[in-house]
Amino acid sequence: MEALLAIKPIRNPEIKRTQLFINNEYVDCVSGKTFESVNPATEETICMVQEGDKADVDKAVAAARAAMKRNSPWRKMNPADRGKIIGKFADIMERDCAMIGTVEVIDNGKPFLMALLDIFNCANIFRYYAGYCDKIEGRTLAMEDGKMGFTKYDPVGVVGAITPWNYPFAMSCVKLAQCMCAGNAVVMKPPELTPLTTLLMGDMAIEAGFPPGVVNIIPGYGPTAGAAISEHPDINKIAFTGSTEVGHIIQSASGTSNLKRVTLELGGKSAVIIGKTADLDKAVSMAQDACFVNSGQLCLALTRTFVHEDIYDEFVRKSTELATKTREKFGDPFTPGILYGPQIDRVQFDKIMDLIESGKKEGAKLECGGKRLNGKKGFFIEPTVFSNVQDHMRIAKEEIFGPVQQIIKFSSIEEAIDRANNSTYGLAAAIFTNDLSEALYVANALESGHVWVNDILALTPNTPFGGYKQSGIGRELGWEGLLSYLEVKTVIIKI
Repeated sequence: MEALLAIKPIRNPEIKRTQLFINNEYVDCVSGKTFESVNPATEETICMVQEGDKADVDKAVAAARAAMKRNSPWRKMNPADRGKIIGKFADIMERDCAMIGTVEVIDNGKPFLMALLDIFNCANIFRYYAGYCDKIEGRTLAMEDGKMGFTKYDPVGVVGAITPWNYPFAMSCVKLAQCMCAGNAVVMKPPELTPLTTLLMGDMAIEAGFPPGVVNIIPGYGPTAGAAISEHPDINKIAFTGSTEVGHIIQSASGTSNLKRVTLELGGKSAVIIGKTADLDKAVSMAQDACFVNSGQLCLALTRTFVHEDIYDEFVRKSTELATKTREKFGDPFTPGILYGPQIDRVQFDKIMDLIESGKKEGAKLECGGKRLNGKKGFFIEPTVFSNVQDHMRIAKEEIFGPVQQIIKFSSIEEAIDRANNSTYGLAAAIFTNDLSEALYVANALESGHVWVNDILALTPNTPFGGYKQSGIGRELGWEGLLSYLEVKTVIIKI
């Protein structure tokens, strides 16, 4: 952490990359249209970005398919050499972290230190998969006498990667690292709200040594560029992170086009259960951090806080005091010590404020927050805590994607489990308790892709990431994530 604190942002950086990246070249879009990128902390326009559309996606897919031809340099490359290129990509992002982090702050609004943490975590992901390239191994099959059989893994082909605005650089890196490790080519659509750091990856790809056509980046809108990728007959797989609503659209597009493989990392309304034996101060701090991280703009955010009735009142009091103090850590994302920035745009700001109002109208008690921060420019919302929340309320059912904590009382652990599971989502959950039997029992019973015990948001490159129910399909990270970028082939030989 001390090393990161020594890194300083680049003031008034020149935004050089606003074009599409196809076949190792930055090019203008076919239509000549552009869209604006806005700084959410100041509401000012940063720059105009080329708007990709179907014609541009077609060009990028053609370049990617050429890169995937059987005798192409990328397909013939020794896996260990592929790993060296991926490792070099990690070196470049660490070297250029000040510029990448600065652009991420301007485009996304997250504090500079948080942006740096994302970048160095992404470098670890690239190095993890760089080491995996020459370890993708099949197995020998037991066969009858006179035959031998084995399995091998092939790249799935051309991957369409569609990434979200809340972690634009990180989510692009997660998909790119796995895609490259498996030997695929990619057509990536960064989010229209935060495209700038993903566009920097074109220069990084060239310097690292990726052959032309392997990495392609098409900024644009979901209903146009995103739809063209989802429906394209020459794309073999879609890797999408975003809303559950769009996930339904992408799944449908796969079915009506070429049955391309789909992995979907979607929404969440995650629960944290605070047992009566929990370390109260630790639980208050960590539960709130898991709710407010990235200004609440996180699919994994643990927003439904279930607290045992024996400690409920004390938990609410301490949480309210902490949120009131935490207010000082919301503000200008370039200011040292600031940990939370603005919401991404006016639409998201208004949605959160509407949900806060619904909580008050439906009878929840607003303990603190609930207003625009300082009435200042920028899409800032105060850290907000509700108590006396009931399961039927909108704030208890809908994904808020803002710094709003809902504290809910429960009487028994069975009740807490049932209420936590009573959701269309199943992305993450946590349990705080000093009773080991209770911890294991709850972890086993929760319908969730991730369960943390006395911890929050613990993710590493080797931990599979994904959800149950409408929180998604498939996994990313770890060996399980890599498998979705590969095809398994069985070979049987008669001797």
